[in-house]
Amino acid sequence: MSRVPWLLAIGLAMTAVLLSAVLLAPWIAPQDPLAIDTAARLQPPSWEHWLGTDHLGRDQLSRLVHGARTSLGAVAAIAILVLAIGGALGCLSGYAGGVIDAVIMRTSDAFMTIPTLVLALFLIGILGTGLVNVVIAITLSHWAWYARLARGMTLSLRQRPYVAAARVAGGSHGAIVRRHVVPEVAGQLVVLATLDLGHWMLHVAGLSFLGLGVEPPTPEWGIMINDARPYVWTDPMLIALPGAAILFTVVALNLLGDA
Repeated sequence: MSRVPWLLAIGLAMTAVLLSAVLLAPWIAPQDPLAIDTAARLQPPSWEHWLGTDHLGRDQLSRLVHGARTSLGAVAAIAILVLAIGGALGCLSGYAGGVIDAVIMRTSDAFMTIPTLVLALFLIGILGTGLVNVVIAITLSHWAWYARLARGMTLSLRQRPYVAAARVAGGSHGAIVRRHVVPEVAGQLVVLATLDLGHWMLHVAGLSFLGLGVEPPTPEWGIMINDARPYVWTDPMLIALPGAAILFTVVALNLLGDA
């Protein structure tokens, strides 16, 4: 069997595990992820707490499972917004040309000159902290790359004989773009987006770790790592578990995108 099917099978299996955690979190999690029990703080794994408890006595397994919902939900929202904004502006730029093309491309060039994480931090400084603002900031720091790709594909598609035939037949510009341009561009952009999912996952976790994303006590992997910093030498599993969850997710998404 070739390399790609193996990667695809492994990536799909790992992604299926993640999606199961997201969809079945209320049934998989043994306890309330927000329930505080100071009498049970920093306990090792046991039958009651399979992965132990954190510094506030909260069940680690429950917080990891519910954290998957927060982290992967944010990444899914970013992917949808980046594809929608970047794809729409790229198609408009490539098909309309002229002044519209120049304005959109010069704007995208301005966004692309700044490293994405630096730009995201700058935007969060303007918008404020919180998961919604993190999603907006990461989206605005990445849309330009997809707009430029969509523009290049649209310029190529605009010269195809069937697009010219549609124009001669009296088809409106909107109808031509919807029927002959968007489907082709969207398929390519979705494939490319799968390669960025792990990158966006790290951005979400990193910004939450810095205290700029999800606000406590919401379970999220970046916040769990930040909360565990004072206990890195005495209870290293508090950092290792959410770190392993992030690693597992990034590897799964990268394998899937590579395949």
